[in-house]
Amino acid sequence: MPRGRSTRKALLVGAFFVAGWLLPAIPALAACTLERIDESATADYAYDGDTLRLTDGRRLRFIGLDTPEIGRDGRPSQPYARAARERLLELVNSQDGRLRLQLGRERQDRYGRLLAHPALPDGTNLTETLLREGLATHLVVPPNTALANCYAAAEAQARRAGRGIWSLPAYAARPTIDLPPKAEGFHILRGTVERIGRGRHTLWLNLDGRVAVKIGEEHLAYFGDMDWDALTGRRIEIRGWLHPRRDGSRMLTLRHPAALTVLTDANS
Repeated sequence: MPRGRSTRKALLVGAFFVAGWLLPAIPALAACTLERIDESATADYAYDGDTLRLTDGRRLRFIGLDTPEIGRDGRPSQPYARAARERLLELVNSQDGRLRLQLGRERQDRYGRLLAHPALPDGTNLTETLLREGLATHLVVPPNTALANCYAAAEAQARRAGRGIWSLPAYAARPTIDLPPKAEGFHILRGTVERIGRGRHTLWLNLDGRVAVKIGEEHLAYFGDMDWDALTGRRIEIRGWLHPRRDGSRMLTLRHPAALTVLTDANS
């Protein structure tokens, strides 16, 4: 949709498309209520399921989630990308584009986008709603960690129920030993910690399947008093963006405990 279209038309087109796409009834969760309202704003365009354009020209990137990518430049959209965008349009259109924002501790990302937790005037948290409906994955990027536990619970409910993206094999946890040689991009992985490594500014979890998990010293404080050595021999689940290395191994960076789960016999 071109940027030059009017606010009203952009939002109503999205709402019209959604009319034929119905979600099943979803049990209510305790709402992820904003801790404060730092500013009010109005949106006039949705780039995708997690980024809006505001009427003052700023781009708003939601804190706490990542939605599938809409295809551009001839590339296909990822599954549920358009569904996430259209659901966001439906929600925003229901309140005439009006938003309440809790700004992040870090207020801009490297692309110059405003970072905030978005809610409608009626209190509906847009991040929570998309997570609960299975249209996004939970994402924590420090120092913007507010509401992380509530968002994690919303995603967990969708994942247990197999809603949206969680019905797809691509979002199932994959054993590290089964990764193809050139695997990259977002993955949810399960593997066994073979050894712990420590560098001058980095802690490493080395998993079977030649996956190295990197935790920088600037992020270690978020993990509290985690006994890293006790993880040796344990199975864990991690999530994030996988990058190939020159030696044929793969690396994934952890920044927050929301991306790490120590598995028990029941869930391994």
